[in-house]
Amino acid sequence: MKRNNLVCILFLIIFITAFIDSCQSEGQLNYARYYTNGKQLYDTHCQNCHNADGKGLQALIPPLTDTVFLRQNRSRLACIIKFGLNEKITIHGKEYDFQMAPNSQLADIDIAALVTYITNSFGNKQGLYDDASAAGDLEKCESE
Repeated sequence: MKRNNLVCILFLIIFITAFIDSCQSEGQLNYARYYTNGKQLYDTHCQNCHNADGKGLQALIPPLTDTVFLRQNRSRLACIIKFGLNEKITIHGKEYDFQMAPNSQLADIDIAALVTYITNSFGNKQGLYDDASAAGDLEKCESE
């Protein structure tokens, strides 16, 4: 009888521990939502030029694999996605002079999801970029 009780208690402890460990925090859930939505948006709006692997198109379209450029320009990414880009940039020591079309139809939350996906894929690991960050960064670039 004692052995059965001990086994039941041990099983209950293991079950509760596994249940608690499987729970994700709100931050982890938000990151997962933004990342997943960002992947879908990337496939629709970005993949044709930047490719599925983020390596771009040789000398025409820059890669999204440069963690240094993305980290240094994270606050500009929302503006680049929303309003396009018409200036020279240097990535991996190569100069790219292309005109990226704007995606003005995208909402702030869509842009935040794209930035989260791009800055956490292709070798990048920068964490969550939420819609409040996107709205703030877009407000700055609209006033420039």
